[in-house]
Amino acid sequence: MNSMFLADEVATESFGACLAAICEGKGLFTLQGNLGAGKTTLSRGLIRALGHCGKVKSPTYTLVEPYEIGEFRIYHYDLYRLSDPEELEFLGMREQLGSDCLTLVEWPQKGAGLLPVPDLALTLEMDGQGRRISWLAGTESGEMMAVRLAKITLS
Repeated sequence: MNSMFLADEVATESFGACLAAICEGKGLFTLQGNLGAGKTTLSRGLIRALGHCGKVKSPTYTLVEPYEIGEFRIYHYDLYRLSDPEELEFLGMREQLGSDCLTLVEWPQKGAGLLPVPDLALTLEMDGQGRRISWLAGTESGEMMAVRLAKITLS
């Protein structure tokens, strides 16, 4: 497992932008961490780096926010309010998962048993005044992304 210190919100968004360049708009990423750990901030950096110019809000109440940005299809899920993993069927998640889109899932433990293995499982934790992000690859594609992420430096 690799990790990196993120000093502030700007660094968290920058990490998301680096992830966007590495994944090329495709993959399944899970984002774990306590409330306020930076999951949506990282997602914002990633989604904006792929070309979205509008607001990127947390899908806490809508459960999913879809984005179509040119050739990219992105689904940003927040499963915090899910009471049963079976509710994912009602959201149409199975149909939205695929190799031609990017899926970000906050609070993946709420979908345990129904979510496929992610390309990258990302965890954000408070670390002093900043955050520490760690990642673990779950697929061959994720392994390649993890190697590239380990080589980035944020300025």
